Amino acid sequence: MNYLIETNGLYKSYDKTKAPALNGLTLKIPHGRIIGLLGPNGSGKTTFIKLINGLIVPTAGSVTINGLGPCPATKAVISYLPERTCLQSNMKVSELIGFFADFYNDFSVEKAQTMLASLDIDPSAKLKTLSKGTREKVQLVLVMSRSAQLYILDEPIAGVDPAARDYILKTIISNYSENATILISTHLISDIENLLDDVIFIKNGNLLLYAPAEQLREEKGKSLDAYFREVFTC
Repeated sequence: MNYLIETNGLYKSYDKTKAPALNGLTLKIPHGRIIGLLGPNGSGKTTFIKLINGLIVPTAGSVTINGLGPCPATKAVISYLPERTCLQSNMKVSELIGFFADFYNDFSVEKAQTMLASLDIDPSAKLKTLSKGTREKVQLVLVMSRSAQLYILDEPIAGVDPAARDYILKTIISNYSENATILISTHLISDIENLLDDVIFIKNGNLLLYAPAEQLREEKGKSLDAYFREVFTC
């Protein structure tokens, strides 16, 4: 079986005097799955995401995407939604669409425009004039308008109201490419657990479990959110 992401003993330390952010993570992630990357603050989720994206390098071990270490070829198949926006706030939404269309060969202007219309977002508006929830939606539209193999969404529904969360989740499910994998990092498990095929629990840089979501619910006799609270409650 060809895996989309493979890690082998993935280790990342920022400070030799402190515990590592990732401590020998080994796993294999296939194509065509929606996966929850779950763990408390400081568990290593964002470090893992940055390593996949090639934004930082491992202290030891390896991570590959389609058999390749992070490089221009792997970055070309990943569509990444960071926790904090890096978009120019003085640009119009339409200008951002043009920028992404110029930068990414797999970006669909038509898909972006359709999503903006469905979310009632004015393309002529400048990003800085929009509410936080609407800015989150714009960023998501840009990410989901690509025909990527891997979508990485870091806290895509944090800080927005429940109605906006529903819009965002519908946008994610309705617009990702067939056979692509979505990796979602979030604390709001109850909002997304019905979408998930698999879950990854990380604590203190260690992999606690990687299992199918439905199997875990059946074995534990409780929701993923309830089991998460049980596992991570001190």
